[in-house]
Amino acid sequence: MSPVPNGVRASSLDARWIKSRRSNAEGNCVEVAPLVDGAIALRNSRDPDGPALVYTSAELAAFLAGAKEGEFDHLVQPDATAHR
Repeated sequence: MSPVPNGVRASSLDARWIKSRRSNAEGNCVEVAPLVDGAIALRNSRDPDGPALVYTSAELAAFLAGAKEGEFDHLVQPDATAHR
């Protein structure tokens, strides 16, 4: 468990934020940053001073594996409301 709590102000972290190359000018992106304790922080690029969510590398790896397998595709497809 990271000593950095979820919801901490993202701009207060001494972190180098990384944005996906797929991000666009409308600000549709999530940024990630590795933390010194091995945890990974995520923030909304439209609110860089807002809260950061902090995950262990194992938690993020599990999420990314599910995303790569399409487990969450229904959340971003036109008929997403049909899967709620």
